[in-house]
Amino acid sequence: MPKPVVPEERRRRRRPTKSGTVLSERLIVETALRMLREHGSSGLTARRLGLALDADPSTLYRYFRSMDDLTLAIGDALIGRALEGWEPTGEWRADLRAVGLRIHAAYVAHPQAAVLTTSRVTGRANELAADEAVLDILRNAGFSLTDTVRVYHAFIDQALAFAALDAASLALPSASLDADEDRWRSTYAHLPADRYPRIAEAAPLLATRMVTSAYPTALDMLLDSAGEARP
Repeated sequence: MPKPVVPEERRRRRRPTKSGTVLSERLIVETALRMLREHGSSGLTARRLGLALDADPSTLYRYFRSMDDLTLAIGDALIGRALEGWEPTGEWRADLRAVGLRIHAAYVAHPQAAVLTTSRVTGRANELAADEAVLDILRNAGFSLTDTVRVYHAFIDQALAFAALDAASLALPSASLDADEDRWRSTYAHLPADRYPRIAEAAPLLATRMVTSAYPTALDMLLDSAGEARP
C-alpha cells in the first residue's frame, strides 16, 4: 500500500535538513531535474536524491508516494514551465502555435527528463491547465466538440512525440549525436547520383534541415489542416 502524502502546509512546519534547507515539493523536483541533466535517468534514485538534498531518502516519501510519483511531478513541472508567462491573444492559430512551441521547447531543454515523462499522463495541475487552454482555444475558435477533440488529440500527441524524438537525440552521448548529424554530410552528400538520384539532388538541403527539428514545420501543417476543416 502506498504511503500517505503529507499535506504541503504540514511539510513546511518540519525542521530543516542538516544544511538548513527546508524541503518542498518544488525544491525536490528542481533538484531531480538537475540530477537528470547531470547524470541521466540511471542517476536518479531516492538515495542519491536524498544525498543531494542533505536529507534522509525516506523523507522524500512525505512528498511523493513513490519515485514514479516524482517522475509525474517532473513532467508536470516541465509543462508548467511551458505555460509560464503565456497569455492567449484570441487568434486561435497563433495561440496554438505558441503553446505547441513552448511545450516542445520546455521538454527539449531537459532531454533526460523528457525521455522519462513525454509518454506519461500526470493528471496534475499544470497538465490540466494546458489541456483546458488548448480545448478552450479550439472551442472559442468555433470548432465543433468532435473536431475540437480530434484536433486537440493530434496537437498534443504531435508536440509530445516530437519532444520525445528530439530529446532522445539530445540525450545521446555528444560523440554519438555529432556522428549522427555528420552522416548527412559525410554519407548522404556523397551517394552516387546514378543509384540514389533523389537523395543526391536533395543532399545539400537534407544536410541543412535534417540536423534541426521538424516540429515547427509539422505543427504548421497540422494547423493548416485544422484551419481547412474549421467551420
